[in-house]
Amino acid sequence: MTPNQRRWLRRLTLLAVFVLVILLVSHHSQRTAKSANPPNPPSIPVVTAVAKKGNQPIYLIGLGTVTPFETVTLHSRVDGQLMSVAVREGQMVSAGDLIAQIDPRPFEVQLLQAQGQLERDQAALANAKIDLARYQVLYAQDSIPKQQLDTQVALVNQDEAAVKADEGPVENAKLQITYSHITSPVTGRIGLRQIDPGNIVHVSDANGLAVITQLQPIAVVFSIAQDSIGPVARKLRLGQSLPVDAFDRDFKTKLASGVLLTIDNQVDVNTGTLRFKATFPNKDNALFPNQFVNARLLVDVNRNVVLVPAAAVQRGPQNSFVFVAKPDGTVETRSVVVGPINDDVAEIEQGLAENEVVVTEGVDKLQTGMRITERQQGGAERKDVPPLSP
Repeated sequence: MTPNQRRWLRRLTLLAVFVLVILLVSHHSQRTAKSANPPNPPSIPVVTAVAKKGNQPIYLIGLGTVTPFETVTLHSRVDGQLMSVAVREGQMVSAGDLIAQIDPRPFEVQLLQAQGQLERDQAALANAKIDLARYQVLYAQDSIPKQQLDTQVALVNQDEAAVKADEGPVENAKLQITYSHITSPVTGRIGLRQIDPGNIVHVSDANGLAVITQLQPIAVVFSIAQDSIGPVARKLRLGQSLPVDAFDRDFKTKLASGVLLTIDNQVDVNTGTLRFKATFPNKDNALFPNQFVNARLLVDVNRNVVLVPAAAVQRGPQNSFVFVAKPDGTVETRSVVVGPINDDVAEIEQGLAENEVVVTEGVDKLQTGMRITERQQGGAERKDVPPLSP
């Protein structure tokens, strides 16, 4: 290789080294610039709601049993053959409706016999009275002795007593005929019958003919902790009407609405609860006897308080808090004092003002200062709080 060629080779090598150094310096500068200005973190999508003022009901909840005011097991009061049943199973009946008919013919025969004996003794009494009238005239004329008149008076008294004694069997036979017509003593729903027509029924039958249960109105007996007796008892003494709602066992469907009727007179020492009794009109027969329900008793209403969806309230190791959306698109953590929670609506006693925006969904990854993207849902409002009577 000639000296001229070696010189050009050195120049090309230096040029390549120079270009490589420039590229390395440029790459390092770009990395330094990126590390000095990191990209903005993405905002977190959340659902928010506006805190509003409204009325928060205070409820007491207990498990209860539907209890009819009247349940009657129909029994026969006479022995005999069941001739017919006048109602269908499950039919609504009124007080006085005919339910079943027992063969009345044996009692009709007894009635005829008793009436015959009564008429015979009535005829003997009438004859004795006629003789007594004659004896009284003869005695006044001094034609018969006093003893004969007294004997006739005694005979009239005996015949009168016999007539009274004969009236008893007549009335008894009529009563047996009445008993052979079995009627409903109450208004209610008849259950499944226990015996079919054609069978012989007896007064001593244990199961009876059928069961009639009053459905309208109907009661619910439920238990409440003894700590809640005071407020309820005070309102009852003042004559206030306390609304009670009956829900199904899952507490999802309201079955009926009624009012508190009374409370028991002693606490169950085993459970520390007191029994409450509410009455329901039950016009649609939604409540059935012995049905288990959840009873919700309205005892008070906190009015004009701050309400938020219960999902906005978070529980911490020390206190409860909510995430409040700020106007700059970030969130902050706010400690709050939570009051009663009903129907997924929470009352905030302290820490939050009306019209502030709280996060209800998407709180899992939130921290103070994080940016959020809001999608607002409806606020917490109460429109169905029943009024308490004065």
